[in-house]
Amino acid sequence: MSKTQEVDNAAAADVLSEDADEKTLVPLQIEDWLTVIVMGLLSLITFANVLVRYFTDQSFAWTEEFSVFLMIVLALVAGSASVARNRQIRIEYFADSGSEKRQRALARFGAIMVFALFALIAVLSARVVWDDFRFGETSPGIGIPQWWYTIWLPVLSTAIAGRALGLFIRRGRQS
Repeated sequence: MSKTQEVDNAAAADVLSEDADEKTLVPLQIEDWLTVIVMGLLSLITFANVLVRYFTDQSFAWTEEFSVFLMIVLALVAGSASVARNRQIRIEYFADSGSEKRQRALARFGAIMVFALFALIAVLSARVVWDDFRFGETSPGIGIPQWWYTIWLPVLSTAIAGRALGLFIRRGRQS
């Protein structure tokens, strides 16, 4: 590869890399603050359970169920943040090689595929929430309505799909 091609590839990679300050319609700080809040809640719940277990040889029954729920929320919020910042996992050999036009096309293709996947997850999981609500399903650990947990999957999947659509649009404007 010639020196000119290396410089062109590096410039194209810089163009496609997401700037943390890139303007988005919905502020990127939403995911950042949700991450802080969820991590804080997880830490508090776990610490409280450890203290109670240490001093009383008992534990809060609800902590495991609620912690699992918060970890799932955390994974989905982190997914939304990675999509918004264009930091999803990709095979760099394919994504960062070739012409700038090819790299943009692959970036847009990846964004629209993420959009399609999470839009589908949102639709299908909304049906699960409806079934949980309609049939009165309760959580196995503490017996609260199951839809209190499952409602967040379609909500956060819609958020990820929206972030992917925004990335697709932003990459199209760069052409």
